[in-house]
Amino acid sequence: MLEKEFQYYLDNQAELVKDHKGKHLVIKDQKVIGVYDTQAEAYTETQKQHEVGTFLIQLCDLGKDNYTQTYHSRVTFRKLYAV
Repeated sequence: MLEKEFQYYLDNQAELVKDHKGKHLVIKDQKVIGVYDTQAEAYTETQKQHEVGTFLIQLCDLGKDNYTQTYHSRVTFRKLYAV
């Protein structure tokens, strides 16, 4: 669903890291729409104006170890923790 946003990050990673190393980027429609100090701040502020699931939050740093792989869904959460 957010493949284009992640590909944008990969294609521009070196330049983004040069400008925003260590920050959390919010990417939507293949452009950076926000830069934040924490993932929580990025999520909290962005979801006020954009529907959850329509933007990617990515830690801006070099290397594959920094790729975001966090998924949020109430449905998934319930299924994972249902007894």
